[in-house]
Amino acid sequence: MSDDNKNLNEDLNDMIGDSKAEAKTSGDKISQKANEFSDDAKQATNDFGSDANKALSDGKNIAIIAHITIIGWIIALIMNGSNKTEIGSFYIRQMLGLSIIGIVLGWIPVLGFLISIVLLVAWIMSLIAAIGGEMKPTFLFGKQFQEWFKSI
Repeated sequence: MSDDNKNLNEDLNDMIGDSKAEAKTSGDKISQKANEFSDDAKQATNDFGSDANKALSDGKNIAIIAHITIIGWIIALIMNGSNKTEIGSFYIRQMLGLSIIGIVLGWIPVLGFLISIVLLVAWIMSLIAAIGGEMKPTFLFGKQFQEWFKSI
């Protein structure tokens, strides 16, 4: 082999060695970043889980959910059963009372329409109080609902 070929061969070997070293360094950096990302993802998952548990156990959220149709009321009742809160129980009783009045009196032709409007206003006022975290009985029979349904 000539000197030029030896020099070229040495240069190529140096380049290959440098490429291998750079590839190893890049691989190490990628591995490090992947580990950091994995740790961040685990931390975010744990934070989300604890935030979700806190939100679901909050009585104010149960109170708001109780206002959303009969299905929401059932969900709130189940949620409140495992971790009873005073505000959650309060609004579950309020919504049960308003629902019963609506079902019993809402079928009357003209009077039922007027009662439905009054119930809608009571529902809106109750929802606003629940969002504010206050336990305000409805202006209709709110205090009686608390007594009648105190076992809930």
